[in-house]
Amino acid sequence: MSELTRMTAAQLAGLIADGSTSAIEVTRAHLDRITGVDERVHAYLHVDGEGALAAAQAVDAARAAGQPLGPLAGVPIAVKDVVTTKGVPTTAGSKILDGWRPPYDATIVARLRAAGMPILGKTNMDEFAMGSSTEYSAYGPTYNPWDLTRIPGGSGGGSAAAIAAYTAPLAIGTDTGGSIRQPGAVTGTVGAKPTYGGTSRYGLIAFSSSLDTPGPCARTVLDAALLHEAIAGHDPRDSTSIPAAVPPVVEAARAGASGDLTGVRLGLVTQFATGDGVEPGVQAAFRDAVDALTKLGAEVVEVSCPHFGYALPAYYLIAPSECSSNLARYDGVRYGLRSGDDGNRSLEEVMSLTRDQGIGPEVKRRIMLGTYALSSGYYDAYYGQAQKVRTLITRDFTAAFEQVDVLISPTTPFVAFPLGARTADPYQMYLADLFTIPTNLYGGPAISVPCGLADGLPVGLQVMAPTMADDRMYRVAAALESAVGTLTPPELSAATR
Repeated sequence: MSELTRMTAAQLAGLIADGSTSAIEVTRAHLDRITGVDERVHAYLHVDGEGALAAAQAVDAARAAGQPLGPLAGVPIAVKDVVTTKGVPTTAGSKILDGWRPPYDATIVARLRAAGMPILGKTNMDEFAMGSSTEYSAYGPTYNPWDLTRIPGGSGGGSAAAIAAYTAPLAIGTDTGGSIRQPGAVTGTVGAKPTYGGTSRYGLIAFSSSLDTPGPCARTVLDAALLHEAIAGHDPRDSTSIPAAVPPVVEAARAGASGDLTGVRLGLVTQFATGDGVEPGVQAAFRDAVDALTKLGAEVVEVSCPHFGYALPAYYLIAPSECSSNLARYDGVRYGLRSGDDGNRSLEEVMSLTRDQGIGPEVKRRIMLGTYALSSGYYDAYYGQAQKVRTLITRDFTAAFEQVDVLISPTTPFVAFPLGARTADPYQMYLADLFTIPTNLYGGPAISVPCGLADGLPVGLQVMAPTMADDRMYRVAAALESAVGTLTPPELSAATR
C-alpha cells in the first residue's frame, strides 16, 4: 500500500499545498489501491479515473500558478451513488436506473468540484438507500474490510468500506435512519450526519424527503469536519436548506483534539445504554469510552428519553410513506430501465413490468408498507400517529438538551454481522438502526466515532447534539478520538473471500 493512501485528508492537503507531493500523485495512488483491492471489497460501482486525474491536474496547475487553494484541494473523494454526478453513472444501487447519466451535478458535488477535490467514483449502497447492510444493492454486496465475510453496514456501506480499505481518504454518504453512522461504526471509521437542512438535498435521489441528510465519511474527526465545512451551507435550490452560517465544526474538532472536556455535560441515554439486545462486547467498549470521556473532564449524567423506544416503528411508517411517493417517478417512461415495450402493451403494462424487474424486494416491501399507511381509512391510524410520535421524540431531545450539552449512546447494538445472517428477517435487520433513528426524526446532528473493539471488530460511540450545534458533537468526538485513538483494519490479503 502506498504511504499516500495511509495518510489523513488533512495531511494530504498539507503536502499538496506546500508542494511536497502533487494532487496527481495522490489521486493515482488511490486509483492504484482501488485496482488492487476493490475486486474483493466491492466498495465502488463506478470508478472515474479519467475525471479524477483531470481534476487533480487542474489543482496542480492552480498551485503552480500561485492561486490560493482550498483546505481540501487535491484530496480525492468517493461519492455515494445516490448523489447525482453530471455525465457519470448514478444508479442509487437499483437496476431501474442502470446506465443513467445525470445531466447535472448535485449541489454537494458542485461544491466538491469547486473545492478542487477529485471524484474517484461512485460507491455501492443498498438500493435507494433502503437497508442496513449493503446487501440489498442490485449490483451485489459490499464486504467489510475488517472481515470480508461480514457486512459493512448500510445503506452507505460502500462509502464506509472505501474509507476502511484505504481506497479513498474521504467519502460522501447520506443518512436517513443511520446510513452514515451505522456503517461508520461497523467499519471503524467516522461518520457524521449534519443537522437536517445543513447540507443540501438538491441532486440527492430522494428516499424520505423529511429525513434524508448528506454528510461526511472519514477516518478521523478532523477530516470529517473539514469535509462537512466544504459541503455545508445554504442552497436556495433546496426548500429545506437552512439559511444560516455553517457551525464552526473545524474549529471545534481542533479544540476537541486537545483532550479537554472540562465543563461539558454528557447525557447518557438510559434507554440505549442499558437496553436489551446490546451485545456485551459493545456494552463494554462503550462503558470504557464513557470512562475515558470522564477522565477528560466531562460530566456524565443519565438522561431518560422515554419515547425513543417508539422511534423504530414510527420511522418505518414515516420513511416508507415518503418513499412510496418519491419512487412513483420511476415508471420506465422518461429515463432508466424500460421493460416490455414491444408495441403491443399499454403504458400501464410497461410501467408494471419495468417496476417489477427494476426494483428489488426490500424497496418493494417499503413501497407497499408506505402506500398502505397513506391509504384512505388508514392515514390517521398509521402515518398520522407516527408523526405524533415524532413530535414526542423531538420533545424528548429538547428536554434533554436543557440538561446536557450532548447525548451519547452506542451507535449500534452489535458489531458487523455475517453476510446473509439477517436478510431473511427484516425486523432483525432494522434493529441495526435502533440507536440512530431518533436523531433523524428530530433533525439534529449526530456522529459515530470508533471507541474500541469487541471480538476483534469495531464498535462506535454516537454523539448527538441540538439542531445547528454540529460543532458540539465534533468537539466531543475529537476528544474521545484523542483518548482512544483511531482503528486500523488488518491489511487486505491477496486471498479471495
